[in-house]
Amino acid sequence: MEKKRVLIMGAAGRDFHNFNVFFRKNENYEVVCFTAAQIPGISGRRYPPSLAGPLYPKGILIYDEKELTNLIKKFSIDLVVFAYSDVSHEQVMHKASLALSCGADFILLGPKSTYLKSTKPVISVCAVRTGSGKSQTSRKIVSILRNKGLKVVVIRHPMPYGDLEKEAVQRFASYEDLEKNRCTIEEREEYEPHLENKAIVYAGVDYEKILRQAEQECDIIVWDGGNNDFSFIKPDLSITVLDPHRAGHELKYYPGESNFLLADVLLINKMDSAKPEDVKALLENIKAYNPRATVIKANSAISVDKPESEIKGKDALIVGDGPTLTHGGMSFGAGMVAAQKYSAKIIDAEKYAIGSIKEIYKKYPHLKIILPAMGYSPKQIKELEKTINRAKCDIVIDGSPVNLSRILKANKPIVNVSYYLDEIGKPNLETVLNDFLKKKK
Repeated sequence: MEKKRVLIMGAAGRDFHNFNVFFRKNENYEVVCFTAAQIPGISGRRYPPSLAGPLYPKGILIYDEKELTNLIKKFSIDLVVFAYSDVSHEQVMHKASLALSCGADFILLGPKSTYLKSTKPVISVCAVRTGSGKSQTSRKIVSILRNKGLKVVVIRHPMPYGDLEKEAVQRFASYEDLEKNRCTIEEREEYEPHLENKAIVYAGVDYEKILRQAEQECDIIVWDGGNNDFSFIKPDLSITVLDPHRAGHELKYYPGESNFLLADVLLINKMDSAKPEDVKALLENIKAYNPRATVIKANSAISVDKPESEIKGKDALIVGDGPTLTHGGMSFGAGMVAAQKYSAKIIDAEKYAIGSIKEIYKKYPHLKIILPAMGYSPKQIKELEKTINRAKCDIVIDGSPVNLSRILKANKPIVNVSYYLDEIGKPNLETVLNDFLKKKK
């Protein structure tokens, strides 16, 4: 039987993992190329031979997804594999229709085909959309487990935006590790809060190797997912975070709906800022589609590192988490909440944007006055810095998970705002984890 020729549609994460666990040693398939979307600057690279394995001595080229139909025809592709997240069901089927119209089959690889199995207990934290509050949930879980005397390691969803060979296995235990690995703002947004919480974080490209190394220094593993992807590692306890600001999205986005249906625990976050009717809609969907799940309710409370007097009445530029504001579809975040709470005067960020930052506003027209903390490359980080420094304001209210003061040379004071999980009543994470640990002895 002839090998099926495969194209994997990705965004430098799930695509590489699916290749590693399903295709790398599978002689029934030949992966001809990857395509890249969502993340700027990751096409034009090559998945290196050292990671691709003996069947791919030249590695595998990565193209821009815009070339999809031409690539299918040019390389006589038999099978298109869709492998990235936080995409509406409608968008997924548009991609499928393109592939089918070019003569290729179209598939999604699920958990059974892509899970790794750990020798240690695994708790996965996923979500129905990016920006729902996975990180604050993961940090709370790590703190609870650590207080019980357990050694915990966080394995984070991949963000390999640099040299893939060097990023095969990454271990972060200090801020110096972030510098050494030349982390982008997007990477720092995910790793820094865990480091502040004194947790060791693993990430990279080859998650089989990452998992085996992480197992050597922990009693339990917490999977901290990216976007709304499902876990790479088979969980013993599956927790999915829901966002009432986007009620209904738990049934409309890939693969967030899978996380919604797979979850042992559903955590409704942001109760303090949500509309009662949206919370009610979420509860009705839980009852209809996953009634077996334990439901936890929580507020997403803000913490500010400057006194109110330094914020109130000041002209403020608001900065927010990049992916949450862009493909996540949100138009506000912690920075906006803090500005409104402390009566700051919010300026129009778009007015001062330059370069690729300016293009972001054209691509995502729902963004108005808030500045997404985009920084996928040194050039883009510099453009973000120039945008901030051009802004006519008194302060910058930084609601991104990263501390921009460590990365940028701003010409005005930066107020750092962060979210933390504040659970409402019981059940809560403590009770859920106690039950889980009893079962695991």
